[in-house]
Amino acid sequence: MLDATQIERLDSDNMLEHINSLPDQITKAWNHGLELPIPDISNVSNIVILGMGGSAIGGSLLQTLIARECPVPILSNRDYEIPYFVGPNSLVVALSYSGNTEETLSALSSAQQKGAQIVSISTGGQITEMTQAGGGSSWIFDYNSQPRAALGYSLILPLALLHRVGLARDFIGDIEETQDILSKQNSQFGKQSPLATNPAKRLAGQMLERLVLVFAAEPLSPVARRLRGQIAENSKAWAQYEELPEMNHNSIVGLERPESFIDKAFVLFMDSPAAHPRNQYRIDLTRQLFLGAGYNTDSVTAQGESRMAQMLSMVHYGDYVSFYLAIAYEIDPTPVQNIAWLKEHLAESPL
Repeated sequence: MLDATQIERLDSDNMLEHINSLPDQITKAWNHGLELPIPDISNVSNIVILGMGGSAIGGSLLQTLIARECPVPILSNRDYEIPYFVGPNSLVVALSYSGNTEETLSALSSAQQKGAQIVSISTGGQITEMTQAGGGSSWIFDYNSQPRAALGYSLILPLALLHRVGLARDFIGDIEETQDILSKQNSQFGKQSPLATNPAKRLAGQMLERLVLVFAAEPLSPVARRLRGQIAENSKAWAQYEELPEMNHNSIVGLERPESFIDKAFVLFMDSPAAHPRNQYRIDLTRQLFLGAGYNTDSVTAQGESRMAQMLSMVHYGDYVSFYLAIAYEIDPTPVQNIAWLKEHLAESPL
């Protein structure tokens, strides 16, 4: 049904409002990033973004957003360890919504030992104390949500940081375009928009009771990863993603088996006007292969002129889809009980 009454009954912590707020969130994050103290950063030869889960996706999106124009290499790092090359000429940005993510704290400790220049971005927690104790800078923001719902901050605050230390251009024009597109999508995808005219609700219906496979090429590869994570965390359902053109060199050979899997899967292709023309052609050809093998498929295309608008329009679309899929499964989208269980048991054997 996906009607307003059903949504209000299930959405106990108002996840939908966090999705609706993304347009305002990115603007508030940019303005906040311009007001915070500028860290003393110099002679940077590489950038490493630390983070896990809902915080790390900001780093992955940032890497793809600016890699083509950033004067130094930028890497998103999701693990306890850091690359060997990290040193005094590295800018290490540690993202942790809670400030207590153990993998990020471990990687931060290693970066401190190597003398890296460090800025942490969080709502507080251990990472703030650890960063400041090591002589680094801490940027704090205030937004009450699950980490995955604070994407505007985990992406835009490090972008503002790089701009202010001379490693990224001024993105205000891109942000204004993106906010305008996302605001229009709020009307198109919102709960008051009926199923017949709401693409996000219809796409969620196609995914219901199917394993979802998401395929995309740069610059939407991290967006596909985001959707995979949102289906897991919001919808409490299994999904996977792969990137083109790489999956054209292996995965397409295995799409015909097991046969019993085919009618239980749904394949979504994400396309972007900013993608390489050959990758756009590859998406068309790859979808033909899946259709020929009997898969249920669909494709969606990003909106906007800038890479930021195209990436975040698809993030926003996917967030709505994962939310409506949760409602279709009669599930509250906010709680993440398995993650809480895992953290509880990890805490019993601390580092």
